[in-house]
Amino acid sequence: MDCREKIVSEDYMSVVLDFRLPEQLLPLFGEGFCYQTVEGSLGVYYVDRSLQPPLSASRYLYRYIPQLYGLEAFPDAGAREFDPQPLEESGILALQREPLELGGRGVIIALIDTGISYENPVFRYSDGSTRIRAIWDQTDQSGEPPEGFAYGTLYTREQINGALRSDCPQALVPHRDEIGHGTALASIAAGSRLEEGVGFAGAAPDAELVVVKVRPAKQYLRDYYLAPEGVPAYSTDDLLFAVKFVETFASPFFQPLVLLFGMGTSLGCHMGNSVFAEYLESVSLRLGRTVVISAGNEGNAAGHYRAALTEQVKHAELRVGEGSRGFMAELWGMRPAGFSVSIRSPGGEVIPEINFRLGRSVDYTFVYEKTRVQLDYVENERNTGDELIVMRFETPTPGVWTIAVRGARTVPNTVFDIWLSPKQLLCGEIYFLTPVPEVTLTMPSYVADAVSVSAYNSRNNSFYYNSGQGFSRNGLRIKPDLAAPGVAVSTVNGPYSGGAAAAAVAAGAAAQLLQWAVTEGRAPFVSGRELRSYLIRGAKEQPSDEYPSRQWGYGRLDMRRTFDEIAGR
Repeated sequence: MDCREKIVSEDYMSVVLDFRLPEQLLPLFGEGFCYQTVEGSLGVYYVDRSLQPPLSASRYLYRYIPQLYGLEAFPDAGAREFDPQPLEESGILALQREPLELGGRGVIIALIDTGISYENPVFRYSDGSTRIRAIWDQTDQSGEPPEGFAYGTLYTREQINGALRSDCPQALVPHRDEIGHGTALASIAAGSRLEEGVGFAGAAPDAELVVVKVRPAKQYLRDYYLAPEGVPAYSTDDLLFAVKFVETFASPFFQPLVLLFGMGTSLGCHMGNSVFAEYLESVSLRLGRTVVISAGNEGNAAGHYRAALTEQVKHAELRVGEGSRGFMAELWGMRPAGFSVSIRSPGGEVIPEINFRLGRSVDYTFVYEKTRVQLDYVENERNTGDELIVMRFETPTPGVWTIAVRGARTVPNTVFDIWLSPKQLLCGEIYFLTPVPEVTLTMPSYVADAVSVSAYNSRNNSFYYNSGQGFSRNGLRIKPDLAAPGVAVSTVNGPYSGGAAAAAVAAGAAAQLLQWAVTEGRAPFVSGRELRSYLIRGAKEQPSDEYPSRQWGYGRLDMRRTFDEIAGR
């Protein structure tokens, strides 16, 4: 079995490492592994699952277990006709007109998502040729992968144009976006100007596109996170290679690039410390690169519990509906405090308070119920140095579950947080009875120099109630950076709402700014950090009890004000 077969095989699991294993250890795996470099010492080992213990945060370092990411925009009710109001409200359409005429010319918008409907007119020039520079379809193993990559199939601009000239494009380039999420985001960010019919225009209609269709996560990873059947979910390792592809693809052409990321997870440290977040940070600091990330839709999902240990014990109550396969929850506590937990089932059975110093992993099966609970303890989680308790509930009994949290060691202002998986990756109705909407941005929104975008309704200037809210878990990182229209935003597939729709609007705005700065030579060495500052300076402050705001960041996206700031007005 060659490396390509191992990477795509369901029998092989992936481990993401930021160091190379010593050569003397590799013979222990025999032929049951392969390794692919992402960049430097960062890479992915694909290992025969039969040779490894089951996944858990105590058997493997938590940092190196791939996370599971879900999509963050969804079709909305409403007319399919193009409505320019969100783009007009953001000042984007004003910049497309004279005198600046900024449509993203000379800029690449990279989409890492579910693919793209490349035949659609909104992704073509007026002569019918494609505006797509390349498509890497990770799900298609029929052709040649990009150079330096081991799986998937690369479709170039020449191949796409050849397909568009034929009577049956799919026979030559068999790439589809079956879900439609990627196509919708691409049309918001970079849809062509169409005058016929109802018309259409994206935020950066002159930009080029590079697209990665990310392959679905393997079943073993879905089973570990207890994801429901049929819901799209994606793995860290494939996302890392997707970022590497768009970055290396753009580099030889010396073109500025906007990386649009519309996926996320609510598990993790909520501080921007992870293998994937750190890689995105390195990209965002490079010249001519900007990373734009959705803040997610977890603000109203009741998936976050926070408490200060002012009392001896705190009780986090969870409502679990009928027919749930199970769920994951993570408790994060700030160092140097320590915590212990006990769990009470709806039927009254109790997992007694666990002294984790006696064992790093505990499996408990209830006597009168079918539920199995696995608790994994990480005393010094490598991303943060904080304490982490991973709780995995299989076939939970319907009703109210209680997680009792006690301070094994308390210090002043001892606080802990518990997060559930993203709502769309929960199997059934599961929520906290006393949730906290703050600190609900999805990962990787906390990347320091990326542009993290929450969503609002541009028609009445109200915050989108589902949108994730900041700040970081320790309160030191101000995220989101700004809010953009994310309710009933026109796409080629009809109106979409959600954090990813808002991020797509902001990505088009970033492409306009990169055209002005890099393509037109006014600030050719601008980095993602500087571009983020331009957007923040132009953001329109929203009346709030605090500034910057946990909901709005530094304000609403406003490209007119951004250029007024640049002009010194």
